[in-house]
Amino acid sequence: MRSSLPKVLHPLCGRPLIAWPLAAAREAGAGKVVVVDGPRCKLAEHLPDDVTVAIQAEPRGTGDAVAAAAAEIGEGDTVVVVMGDVPLVDAATLIALVEAHESAGAAATMLTAELEDPAGYGRVVRDSEGSPERVVETKTAGDASPEELAIREVNTGIYAFEGGALLAALAELDTDNAQGELYLPDVLPRMRDAGGTVGAHVAADADVTRGINDRVDLAAVREIAQRRIHEAHMRAGVTIVDPASTTIDVQVTIGADTVVEPACFLRGATSVGQRCTIGALTTAIDCRIGDDVTILRSHLDRARLGDGALVGPFAYLRPDAVLHDGAKAGTFVEIKNSTIGAGTKVPHLSYIGDADVGEGSNIGAGNITANYDGKHKHRTTIGARVRTGVDTALVAPVTVGDDALTGAGSVITEDVPPGALGIARERQRNVEDYAERVSRRER
Repeated sequence: MRSSLPKVLHPLCGRPLIAWPLAAAREAGAGKVVVVDGPRCKLAEHLPDDVTVAIQAEPRGTGDAVAAAAAEIGEGDTVVVVMGDVPLVDAATLIALVEAHESAGAAATMLTAELEDPAGYGRVVRDSEGSPERVVETKTAGDASPEELAIREVNTGIYAFEGGALLAALAELDTDNAQGELYLPDVLPRMRDAGGTVGAHVAADADVTRGINDRVDLAAVREIAQRRIHEAHMRAGVTIVDPASTTIDVQVTIGADTVVEPACFLRGATSVGQRCTIGALTTAIDCRIGDDVTILRSHLDRARLGDGALVGPFAYLRPDAVLHDGAKAGTFVEIKNSTIGAGTKVPHLSYIGDADVGEGSNIGAGNITANYDGKHKHRTTIGARVRTGVDTALVAPVTVGDDALTGAGSVITEDVPPGALGIARERQRNVEDYAERVSRRER
């Protein structure tokens, strides 16, 4: 990957690569999940708490990696081995593999795939009766003959094993190959020699077996994963106007009859309700969006929107911005760490930070909550049914009571009682003939 980040931690549609096979294993019903990590344990902090980590002391091949987890394998277990860089594998594929393996009473069953371009994959060599005989690796020159390289059926690196047979075969592996590594596929002939049956189950969809070796592969897999995410939403009743320009992460949920317009980015754990309109060029990251919400060309990060809220165009809702039912954050409005009451409108050109605004209020154009004194943040409290004038600055900490008003251009530094009008501005003074005086001085 040419990266300081471990390959399996590179993100794919909102999850690191390794989280995809983990999710598939859990969905398929795995009773225990073991991840093999290196001695630096770079993966541990990114894994769920219920995942067991085994350490491979040195990178000595796939066989050695599985052997590192031997203490977690029971003699009677069905053991499924999945590579951490094969993110498209799904629960249905793993279930089908296990069912084929257990119904045959096999010692091992490999998942194979027929590929148009099998370059880089180990080839499955079958015997005269069509049973898999061995897997020939093709990592370096000399690993495989020209005839073996012409085979299109490949080993995907995904297996089901009978636990006892696997442990016995792992103990017999050697490094008699071009790279001097312990290859996991080499357990197959040893199992056969011990009287076990080795089977192969061909994947119904070859795409689920696609591995990632570089960023080109990652982009190709992302295209497939994103298409599947889009298709699942559309089949569930969501309109995605232009899937090619739209990014939706795997954990995003969207309700029926919602319309996602072109060039939208729904990221992280965002949830969108029913009958919403997510306008073109909108980004929502880890947001909770209720039903019947309209968002127009805006950026939302960890915001929460109640039913019927209206946002944008060109609004910026920062973390912990909460709009209750029917609230509005309009054009060029920025809201951060604030609660906007039901039906309250912040129509345009305002900054609301560290504030609590009651229901049914109207915040005039160009209002600012001055929340920072250079060292600390302070909160502003605005009551219900308040009307603030244009260009009002509220210097926190300050409270504006219910039904109060502020005059346009006011700088409010003291509390405004309920129902009162707060005006804080210099009285206007007109200087007669001022323009003519200036003109004379400039001659």
